[in-house]
Amino acid sequence: MFLRPHTADALAAGGTSTLARIGHVFFPVPALLVVLPLIYLFFRNTWRELDEDAHEHRGHMISLGVTDLRPFVALPLCALILTMQDYYGGRFFFEEVIKPYLADFELTHPGAFKLAKYDELYGFAWWVTARVVGYVFVPFAVWKIAFRQDSLLDFGLRTRGFFKHAWIYGMFLAIVLPAMWIVSRNPDFGTYYPFYKLSSRSWCDFLLWEAMYIAQFFALEIFFRGWWLGALRKSFGSGAIFAMAVPYCMIHYGKPYLEANGAIVAGIALGSLSMKTKSIYQGFLVHVTVAVLMDWLALSHRHALPTQFWAPG
Repeated sequence: MFLRPHTADALAAGGTSTLARIGHVFFPVPALLVVLPLIYLFFRNTWRELDEDAHEHRGHMISLGVTDLRPFVALPLCALILTMQDYYGGRFFFEEVIKPYLADFELTHPGAFKLAKYDELYGFAWWVTARVVGYVFVPFAVWKIAFRQDSLLDFGLRTRGFFKHAWIYGMFLAIVLPAMWIVSRNPDFGTYYPFYKLSSRSWCDFLLWEAMYIAQFFALEIFFRGWWLGALRKSFGSGAIFAMAVPYCMIHYGKPYLEANGAIVAGIALGSLSMKTKSIYQGFLVHVTVAVLMDWLALSHRHALPTQFWAPG
């Protein structure tokens, strides 16, 4: 009973050999052993620069005889935000707390929300709102209060040099897109995406969902590759990237097994890219391109792409 759905389904699948199951479980190990050294070769100079800056910062703090409070503020705040997201930012909280208010309002204002028609979409709207508030407004506000001298634009939000590093975006996509085409045919992925199961009902449903999905990804990139790394790079150096990759992987628990393992690579690669370019935008474009195309491919492989613009009824 303690298995996650995808694990339980994989173990119960008829006709699947024990060897194939074992191969599925351990496949990420050799894959990581191949990919991670390549990431090291590409970003090692960026990591060294981060470590040199952090060494200088720590030396300065020691010379002043003060304690670096950045980890003290950033890490507990990160843990609190992620915990609140998990307990109060999902579908269950929406169903139990928010939806009854919407239903009562619709009784006095018929047709205001059309809960019967867009119930699932409203649930995801709450999910996206919780992420945008939790990933962006809360950490940035707290940080500005705690460290007034820091410019929030230095948290990966500057656009200078974007086109200079655009080739990296193209290179990442050239590596990721063929792999994504292959995994999109895997039943785990093909049936899991899109999250919004009525995306195939109409193009309106699909586009509304993708707009919210993109907003959520932008907030996620700001949090993990912008705020987190901007807050901790002076304290941890390149270690801030690897520390960030741990909770970033963990928020993928419950998704297909290979995707959760892939988040280890994505966290390190996109974090390193953010530190190399001093911007979250290239990483955001990589992330959102993959996510939207995965939704599209999953629907396409199931022959479930929308056929009309407006939802019937």
